[in-house]
Amino acid sequence: MTNRLQYGTPAKIFHWLIVALLAVQYPIGWLMPDLHRDMRPGAGMTFHVSIGITVLALTALRLAWRVTHPVAPESSLPAWQRISSEAIHWLLYALVLATTISGWLFASFRGWSLSFFYLVPLPMLASGNAAAGRTIDGLHQAMEWALLVTIAVHVAAALAHIFVYRDRVMQRMLPG
Repeated sequence: MTNRLQYGTPAKIFHWLIVALLAVQYPIGWLMPDLHRDMRPGAGMTFHVSIGITVLALTALRLAWRVTHPVAPESSLPAWQRISSEAIHWLLYALVLATTISGWLFASFRGWSLSFFYLVPLPMLASGNAAAGRTIDGLHQAMEWALLVTIAVHVAAALAHIFVYRDRVMQRMLPG
């Protein structure tokens, strides 16, 4: 397994699909203010969960691709940037996986019968338990914010490479 200097097309596709889905996912989640007041799942929840499952699957595929097709760190970067970049990337993966799984667990603890875009029933990950549901919901919300902050750090670092450092680090993930 050799390290490449650029991210391959599959890695870029996974990355930008996940970005696009999260850009839709957050507003859907924020537009469901009554969700935590004994609301039953409707179209908003079905789409929120379905997009979450899609993000979960794409992230798992992205992780598998990353492990089997590693990309060498940019050699021109100082050690602290290489280390922090690696840490942020792994934190992003962990938070995306934890956030999506905790959302699915929350729905399961609420006893909701969910489907993937109304087509395929989703298995329950746990049985109904209101107290556990509230706990998982709190964790899910905390992870949503942690993920958002981590994404902001990631985007800020990418923009710094374009506008401050003026290097080609960002080009490694851009389409083309």
